Amino acid sequence: MAWLDILKSVLYGIVEGVTEWLPISSTGHLILLERLVPFTAGGNATNNDAFFSFFLIVVQLGAILAVVVTFWRQLWPFPRKQYADLPQAEGQLTPFKLGRAQFAVDHRILRLWTVILIACVPAAVIGVLFDDKIEAIFYNPWTVAAMLIVVGVAFIIVERHIAHKQTKPAIQEMDQINWRIALIIGLFQVVAAVFPGTSRSGATILGGLLIGMSRPLAATFTFYLAVPVMAGASLLKLLKLTTHFNSIQWLSIFTGMGAAYLVSIVIIRFLLNYIRKHDFRVFAIYRIVLGVVVLIAAFAGFFPTVR
Repeated sequence: MAWLDILKSVLYGIVEGVTEWLPISSTGHLILLERLVPFTAGGNATNNDAFFSFFLIVVQLGAILAVVVTFWRQLWPFPRKQYADLPQAEGQLTPFKLGRAQFAVDHRILRLWTVILIACVPAAVIGVLFDDKIEAIFYNPWTVAAMLIVVGVAFIIVERHIAHKQTKPAIQEMDQINWRIALIIGLFQVVAAVFPGTSRSGATILGGLLIGMSRPLAATFTFYLAVPVMAGASLLKLLKLTTHFNSIQWLSIFTGMGAAYLVSIVIIRFLLNYIRKHDFRVFAIYRIVLGVVVLIAAFAGFFPTVR
């Protein structure tokens, strides 16, 4: 029934919006959710594998839009000219005109986009070359469970190390991120690109903490990285799309994107406020517990098929 498909797309969008930004793996949760709540939009089983694979990637566009809206001022490099009067913008803006409107080029934001794109290169290369093979081999409950546990343990070890050092993080400002730091974080992102259950945000935050970033900076940079990474992944899926979806499937896709957007707005703000006073250990414990549950369920035959 169409209304049931729409409700399912809302559920998937909510799960995407929550898990994309918390370091607990959105792809892993969506793969597991599909086993619990099968999603055959429009009742068309013949193209459901292609639809669901496409849905998993494109629903993330809603989450991306939440980042763009939340951090527009920090990410848009061509502000209106009046921002040149702000003290913090002194020496960083080059004015220009577009018709009668006056704008400026913000060089700090252009530099930020440079390091963002550098960090995206490793995962982009892996995605273009091996996207289909990675999905065929690793998109299953066993990989998800293993990576949930491994990354959860890694978070606990890193947080204990940080607590033991009792020193301020060496990298606390976005301007301190250079191309070397960006490339290191990009290599962590490759792990998430290959193994579902790792969490793209979890891998990049973990990499940031290991090289001395503060928690708020590591999380914020992760949000920024999501824009080109997830937009690129969606574009790649669109270019490879050869299956025709029915109207219910397209409606489900856009409904899921809308739900992901609304939930992401809330979760992004929650996470930034939370980590100003807390560490990531609660998410690590959740990952480990969920990973163990998934392993038990897999051994019990609860996930009988392998994607």
